[in-house]
Amino acid sequence: MIRSFLLKLSGEALAASEQDIISPSMLKAYSDEIECAINNNVGIAVVVGGGNYFRGASLQSSGIERVIADKMGMLATLMNGLALTDFMRQKGMDVEIYHSSSIDGVVGPYNRDLARARLDVGEVVVLTGGTGNPFFTTDTAACLRAIELGVEAVLKATSVDGVYSADPTKNKDAYRYETVGISEILEKELGVIDMTAAVLCKENNMPLQVVDSRTPGWMSKVIEGDPVGTIVHPNE
Repeated sequence: MIRSFLLKLSGEALAASEQDIISPSMLKAYSDEIECAINNNVGIAVVVGGGNYFRGASLQSSGIERVIADKMGMLATLMNGLALTDFMRQKGMDVEIYHSSSIDGVVGPYNRDLARARLDVGEVVVLTGGTGNPFFTTDTAACLRAIELGVEAVLKATSVDGVYSADPTKNKDAYRYETVGISEILEKELGVIDMTAAVLCKENNMPLQVVDSRTPGWMSKVIEGDPVGTIVHPNE
């Protein structure tokens, strides 16, 4: 049976700096890592955020109604997804992109069975639009889609090398976890994923692995089972 993972990319992860909205170098870097998985006959689903453009919650403070702001955020995820899809297709990879709702002439609606079928033959599916509902983060969307698709684990790509007991840039005594339970993350409010996403993983026994996406070759280590980042156990 072909293995599969769900990769969660924040919108900010696609920007090389705060001055960027989206960076070709980061699109290439993630495409290379995903290609590594495909070359090893591993299917990859990707959920992308839209925070490099804007976040619904922050737009609300500018006077835009939260429901409308979140819909704008869903469209931002589509722009990121289209860019990533294009980079992967240019590398010759078989990629299909979906949105939580259909946008004629641009992208089709998410279909769980079709997406699962592509993963089963070692292809890539890019999932945009979050859950399709306001008030839910793309972290929650990632965990939800991972559970629906029955993947092995959620891989959360970040700019740090795992989960820390505190912010290592502010606390010199902060230490990195090699493994940690979802319950401890919730209890200590470690901020790895939001509460809704964490509860989804816990109740549905979905593992999470937090990896440093700045270091080339991390996908290969995940596939081979080598130590990388922090493994978050859902049943602890």
